[in-house]
Amino acid sequence: SFADSPLLSERKRRDREERLNIVLWKQPLVTLQYFFLETLINLKEWTIKLWHRRSILVCVLLMLAVLTAAYYIEGTHQQYVRYMEKKFFWCAYWVGLGILSSVGLGTGLHTFLLYLGPHIASVTLAAYECNSVNFPEPPYPDQIICPDEGTTEGSISLWAIISKVRLEACMWGAGTAIGELPPYFMARAARLSGAEPDDEEYQEFEEMLEHAQTAQDFASRAKLAVQNLVQKVGFFGILACASIPNPLFDLAGITCGHFLVPFWTFFGATLIGKAVIKMHIQKLFVIITFSKHIVEQMVSLIGAIPSVGPSLQKPFQEYLEAQRIKLHHKADSGVPQGENWLSWIFEKLVIVMVCYFILSIINSMAQSYAKRLQQKMYSEEKTK
Repeated sequence: SFADSPLLSERKRRDREERLNIVLWKQPLVTLQYFFLETLINLKEWTIKLWHRRSILVCVLLMLAVLTAAYYIEGTHQQYVRYMEKKFFWCAYWVGLGILSSVGLGTGLHTFLLYLGPHIASVTLAAYECNSVNFPEPPYPDQIICPDEGTTEGSISLWAIISKVRLEACMWGAGTAIGELPPYFMARAARLSGAEPDDEEYQEFEEMLEHAQTAQDFASRAKLAVQNLVQKVGFFGILACASIPNPLFDLAGITCGHFLVPFWTFFGATLIGKAVIKMHIQKLFVIITFSKHIVEQMVSLIGAIPSVGPSLQKPFQEYLEAQRIKLHHKADSGVPQGENWLSWIFEKLVIVMVCYFILSIINSMAQSYAKRLQQKMYSEEKTK
């Protein structure tokens, strides 16, 4: 068995490389075929799980039926229904973006940079321009318009802006906390079942544990420090890792799952760290960065760049001026809405990110089906 162990490791390595080559731009037909087959298998498994939990499913369906009846039946309660509907979809939107940031879009920063950061920045710029955060609803939050009532110059406070965007930021942070659960559940299931999941991060974690005493490079020592902090300190160690921008937090989730840390200890600390502490730090950074006087200084500094400064400064000035004009006009006032090249680039960047996300889902599911085939082959060889 010891002689076969290197051969088995080498075979697993080759199988992993073979799976990684199953992508749309290398093997489009095979990838699409495996994707559809994996989708059918997942639908079958989810259907079986729902059937086993049919009592919970019936309760959920009854609750949805009651909510649907309350939504469509006319009465004095409709104003509360519309209010709750708007709040629910607004919160679900930001929670979904947070989950995508942790699960689908990779680093945990993409949807912040693409959506939450610009939202906080636009509210900050509007608050200083309007000297108020009491934007009329509707159209807010779809569109920001200065309120009609007069306000005192300089009356806006930092705390008022923080309070205005607190709901969106906390919902996004809660979504990122939910997105950190898959590594935890994967490592926990592997530890309880004794199986060896073919997950690169989990295998790297196990190798790190085996060579903990001989780790020399900075990356290995940093990962080992995170693992020791989470394992020994527990709740407050997880809280510390979740409260700062930490690209190694996936390792914290794997560590908690591997050492069977209770679910609510892990998720509670992660939720508090990401949705409360970390989000207030990020909010403060964006609000201070986009304060009126700092933005004006940044635009003036752009103009001071030799040769290309004035040409770069002009579109930023036009964009800020267009935003100021838009803030003081109603949506239906007939003011032309000009398109700036910055907004055009942003829209195209969002489209590219969404397309990449969809492609990554297709490739990942196709590779999962290829893994099923390889595991089936292993099982057949063992039974021979």
